[in-house]
Amino acid sequence: MTDRPRVYLAGPEVFLPDAAEVGRHKKVLCEAYGLVGLFPLDNDLAAAGAEVPVDRAIFRLNVAMMRRADAGIFNLSPFRGPGADAGTVFELGLMHGLGKPIFAYTNAADTLLARTPDATRDPNGVWRDRDGLMVEDFGNADNLMLDACLADAGAPLVRAAATCPLHDLEGFEICLRLLAARLGGVA
Repeated sequence: MTDRPRVYLAGPEVFLPDAAEVGRHKKVLCEAYGLVGLFPLDNDLAAAGAEVPVDRAIFRLNVAMMRRADAGIFNLSPFRGPGADAGTVFELGLMHGLGKPIFAYTNAADTLLARTPDATRDPNGVWRDRDGLMVEDFGNADNLMLDACLADAGAPLVRAAATCPLHDLEGFEICLRLLAARLGGVA
């Protein structure tokens, strides 16, 4: 057992071919800041039992891990489109709802509008995507609910430009420094 703060490490990195290595690297960085990193792939799926489908077991194990965590850091870099990974967004909302400190970063420094393919203004000046759906124009990195959630939690979304968005850890390290400072650890 540890008395060091535990931080849930969420993001689409779990889908990378080298996901376990990325998780290990993030956990080593957490150690340098006096934190214990909890990476979703650390869960023991075999211990979850065969009576529950794998997807539900993963969900339950990750929720249990988030409940054990003292805080969370979320990679909201675009994933499979212009916006953040849906699973990571759920996890951010859950941790916020649990009242735990949340920090997030994106490795795409531009706005959601700038990343939306074929966005054009309609006759009323509203930005629309190629399907005719309104695209928010608040200057946010992603959906307003994400940027506003983080700002209200006292940890605005860290924006870092990276050539390899799911591997670059500059924004992650900024979040680690902010979290450690908030928790009174290494800064």
